[in-house]
Amino acid sequence: MQTNLNPKWQTVLSDEIQKPYFDDLMEDVAEEYYAHICYPPKELIFSAFNYCSFNDLKVVIIGQDPYHGKGEANGLCFSVNDDIRIPPSLRNIYRELSDDLGTIFLPTSGNLEDWARQGILLLNASLTVREDSPNSHKHLKWNHFTDAVIQKISEEKENVVFLLWGAFANKKGLKIDRNKHLVLESGHPSPMSANQGKWFGNKHFSKTNDYLKQNGKEAIKWFSQY
Repeated sequence: MQTNLNPKWQTVLSDEIQKPYFDDLMEDVAEEYYAHICYPPKELIFSAFNYCSFNDLKVVIIGQDPYHGKGEANGLCFSVNDDIRIPPSLRNIYRELSDDLGTIFLPTSGNLEDWARQGILLLNASLTVREDSPNSHKHLKWNHFTDAVIQKISEEKENVVFLLWGAFANKKGLKIDRNKHLVLESGHPSPMSANQGKWFGNKHFSKTNDYLKQNGKEAIKWFSQY
């Protein structure tokens, strides 16, 4: 299976994608797509990297795996295609964003491509999933790869904001150098977690922009696509 990573990411991750496990991973993914209906479409598996360039990277948001319903996943964590109903977790993200920034926000789309273009890596821990079967590719070696991506960003970049939402994402953050980067943690935005008081009020969006501006970087325009 072709990785179709953009040239800069291909260079940054060249050592990793030349390791034997990565060849095995690509073979396993190809077999899954042959034997089952899987998401996102093959050409969108690495969209998180292709929408967000390594040079412009400012923020990393970590999800678990893609949405598993037909037509939903577009290769960016928490994001869905324009004509898909906004999922509950993303609705809670939008609600916290609106409350945090004190803005009335009535989104009509769950497509986060504009966030990615501004330098947000919307990275799922597993980049693929079987239809109607959440976390069904956890047995593949995607976690090995995405752990290496996080570590590479931590080592080669400075002053990146990592947004870790939920216990799973928090564990992925163990490879981050917190002396060089800002790590913000909270509960997951899923309804169960959010309704238990673990999500709302974290103010991660304003904290992200404050940190970026303090370090000479342009703030994220969270509402620019609407």
